[in-house]
Amino acid sequence: MPGPIRIVPFAVGHADDVVALILTIQQAEFGIPITLQAQPDLLDIAGFYRRGDGNFWVALDGARVVGTAALLDIGQRQAALRKMFVAASHRGGGRGVAPSLLAALLAWARQRAVRQLFLGTTAQFVAAHRFYEKHGFREVALPDLPPTFPVMSVDTKFYMLALAPETAQVSP
Repeated sequence: MPGPIRIVPFAVGHADDVVALILTIQQAEFGIPITLQAQPDLLDIAGFYRRGDGNFWVALDGARVVGTAALLDIGQRQAALRKMFVAASHRGGGRGVAPSLLAALLAWARQRAVRQLFLGTTAQFVAAHRFYEKHGFREVALPDLPPTFPVMSVDTKFYMLALAPETAQVSP
C-alpha cells in the first residue's frame, strides 16, 4: 500500500530518479522521440530551474520519486511550467499527486508575484490537457506566447494561467 505523498524541493539525490521517471513517461509510455540529450535542463536541474523565481519539486512516495513539476523564470513576472510528470501508478484514483505538485508550484509563484504561467505540451497528453483546463489554464496560440518562452520541439499545445497576486486577508 503506497504511503502519503510528500511534495519537496528537488535535491541532487533525486536526479537519477527524476530522469528515469520523465524519460519513461515520454519514451516508453507515450512514444515521444525525445532523448536526455535533447533536455539539457535534466542534466543540471538546480542550475537550470533555481534562478530568479524558478524552482523544481518532486513528489515522493516514501523515497521513490513519483512526480515532478518545475517553474522556469522567463522574466517580466512570467514563468513557464515545465516537467509536470506523474508516474502511471500514481495518477488519478484520488491520490492527488498532480494537484499537490501544481498547488506547491502555484503557491511559490504567487509568493514571488509571478503574473502569468505558460506551458507547452504535446497532443498525446490528453489527460494533461484536461487537468490544466480544470485548473484554470486556457489554451493560447504559439504566436501569443512571450518571446522568452522556451518552446520544446515536441510541444504542439500551449496554455496560459493568469495569477492574481496574493492579498492579505483582513478580519472584519
